[in-house]
Amino acid sequence: MLDLAGADVLLVGYFSAKQKDYALLMDQGTDALAAIGARTVGRFVQRRGVSHGGVKKMALPYSSRTLVTAGKAGKIAAVCQESRVDAVVFLNNLTERQRRALSRIFGCPAVSLAAFEPSALARQLRR
Repeated sequence: MLDLAGADVLLVGYFSAKQKDYALLMDQGTDALAAIGARTVGRFVQRRGVSHGGVKKMALPYSSRTLVTAGKAGKIAAVCQESRVDAVVFLNNLTERQRRALSRIFGCPAVSLAAFEPSALARQLRR
């Protein structure tokens, strides 16, 4: 398992528009990363169902390969390069396929917080 102690990381959360407490969950994710010694140097939120037409699909990922939109993945990749982050940590669970694809896109490991912190936070995200 990847050791995040002392690592600079980006935190990413993918949320349905129904998830009103996403900012709190992102704060809890930042706190959980700090508890294992990681420094959160940036945060990204992808919300689904906020725009017209997205409501019917809001529980689904934008992409089965990357979870987030191509534009959001590109923005995250740019910050990874500029900030030289050690990892991108998703609040959401990632499939092995997503983890591999995102790691290639970002140029650094993409991992799920649940791999480090299988807590109440992970249970809240599944609601």
